[in-house]
Amino acid sequence: MSRAIRGIHHVTAIATDPQRNVDFYAGALGLRLVKRTVNFDDPGTYHFYFGDAAGRPGSILTFFPWPLARRGSRGTGQVTATALSVPAGSLGWWRDRLRGMGVVMGDVSGGDAAQGEAEGRFGDEVLTLLDPDGLLLELVADEASTEVEPWTGGAVPERHAVRGLHSVTLRLADAGETAELLAALGWHGEAEAGPRQRWVADGSQPGARVDLVTDPRGGAGQVAAGTVHHVAFRAADDPDQAAWRDDLFARGLRPTPVLDRQYFHSIYFREPGGVLFEIATDPPGFTLDETPAALGTALKLPPWLETQRQRIEEALPTIDTAPAASGAA
Repeated sequence: MSRAIRGIHHVTAIATDPQRNVDFYAGALGLRLVKRTVNFDDPGTYHFYFGDAAGRPGSILTFFPWPLARRGSRGTGQVTATALSVPAGSLGWWRDRLRGMGVVMGDVSGGDAAQGEAEGRFGDEVLTLLDPDGLLLELVADEASTEVEPWTGGAVPERHAVRGLHSVTLRLADAGETAELLAALGWHGEAEAGPRQRWVADGSQPGARVDLVTDPRGGAGQVAAGTVHHVAFRAADDPDQAAWRDDLFARGLRPTPVLDRQYFHSIYFREPGGVLFEIATDPPGFTLDETPAALGTALKLPPWLETQRQRIEEALPTIDTAPAASGAA
C-alpha cells in the first residue's frame, strides 16, 4: 500500500479533579503540560494535553477533567490500556518512584498490586499502574525509545523520562474486523500470544503499535472517568485525511465531517469492535498560538470562544501548572 496511517497521534481519556490530573501526569510521570485549553464541545471544562517538549504527535495524552464524572469500567469495545515507552533498564527506578507516591501498581486485576513487578510481553518488560482516576497505564521498557528526545523540564531525569506513546490495547468481543481495518490502514500483524495480537505501523516512531485482545465473554465497558474516550491516529495533512475519510465511507463506516480542533483537524468514527477512533492531522501543531518555550503556560481558546473568555475563566477552577510530584490517588 502506498499510503498508510503513520501511527497513533494521541489518546484522550476522562478524569475528574483537574489539579490532581496535572499533578500526576506533569508531576509524577514528568510529562510536559503542552496545552491548557477547554473542551471545545463543553467549554466549561478544561482540556489538558501532556507530551514531550514540542508536543509531537505520538507523545500526547489528553484529558477531559469533569469533577462530577462517575467512574467508568473497562471492558469490550474500549481502549483498556495505554502504554508509554521508557528507556530499557528504567522500570526499577519507576517502580520505586511510583511506590513512594502510593500509586497502585502490578496486577491491577486483583493480584498483589503492591509489588509492582514487571511482566513480559512480546519480549518487552511492562509495568502496570493506575492513575488517580483508575485509568490503566503501562510503562514499557523499549530499547528504541532512546532515539526519541524527551521532555527534560520536569522532575524526572532524562535517563528515565517517558519517550512517548508505545501502544494501546483494544479489548474486543471479536477482533477479526478490527484487524481487517488496521490492515486497510497500512498496519501489519507482528506477533500473537493467546488472545493478544500485536499490530504495527512501519517505522520506529512513537505510537506505532496497537494490541488487540479478544474477549468474547467479557462485558462491554462503560466510558466515563478513568477510561479512554478515544484513540487518534495520524494523517500527514488535510488531503491525506480527506482521502482516508473517503476510504472509510467506502468500507461502510460513517466518519464525521472534519472538525477544527485548532491544533489539528479531526474526523471520528466507530471501528467495527465499537472503539471510537479519530484520524487527526499532524499540522498545524501546538505552537500555533504559543512559542515552544511558552507551551502550556496560559489558557488558550480558539477564536470562536475568545468572546466568551471572561465567562469561561470565571467558571474554571484555578490550576497550579507547576504541580507537586504526587501520584497518590
